[in-house]
Amino acid sequence: MRSAVIYMPSASVVQSGRGKRKWVLKFVSRRGKYQEALMGWVGSFETNSQVSLEFSTLESAESYAKRNGIPYNVIYPQESHMRFKSYADNFK
Repeated sequence: MRSAVIYMPSASVVQSGRGKRKWVLKFVSRRGKYQEALMGWVGSFETNSQVSLEFSTLESAESYAKRNGIPYNVIYPQESHMRFKSYADNFK
């Protein structure tokens, strides 16, 4: 049976603000990729590994996986702690 990973991708470096990220359910590939001999293209026997679904909440992603009988693992995001300091601290 195919399994999935539910995670929240990290924010882009150029993105500001909080709460704009969504949870992603991505299927895990059991078989590796191969390189086609003639053209050198990379192929795969499992097209499910190319599918990623976005959800607004973790609960909705988990309920989708349970409803469809997909075993899953959740990877929780690491919260970043920003230290706010004044501009004058650069000159101390």
